Amino acid sequence: MAAMNTPLQTVEADASLVRLTHIVYALHALGLAIGAFGAASVLGSFLFGWPSIIAVVINYVKRGDVRGTWLESHFSWQIRTFWFALLWALIVALVSLPLAVILVGIGTWVAGLFILGVWAIYRIARGWLRLQAHQAMPMP
Repeated sequence: MAAMNTPLQTVEADASLVRLTHIVYALHALGLAIGAFGAASVLGSFLFGWPSIIAVVINYVKRGDVRGTWLESHFSWQIRTFWFALLWALIVALVSLPLAVILVGIGTWVAGLFILGVWAIYRIARGWLRLQAHQAMPMP
């Protein structure tokens, strides 16, 4: 089996694209912080707040500009974090909704969203730290 930690692209990227990638991580982090310190949940703010939505739009618009560079792995990491968080949030909701009839669903819903919030924080922090170190993200 091939190593999953091997970066696919190692070509150096333009400094403006590195700054843009920092901005995208900052927007995602802002979305998470709004949820952590505001009235919304961390995951809810990350998925439905304007900072993360703007970040994902930037990812898709500028994806072609980073293709072939080490930043491509960061863009994929950011996009996958957003969409996987949304997918898992839907799964948690679908599992918790029927269980809410017997009151267990409320606990599974809260626990699931909490775990997903921690996962999103981890993904954004890990990616941003690797970007700071000018390292590509490991991709499957």
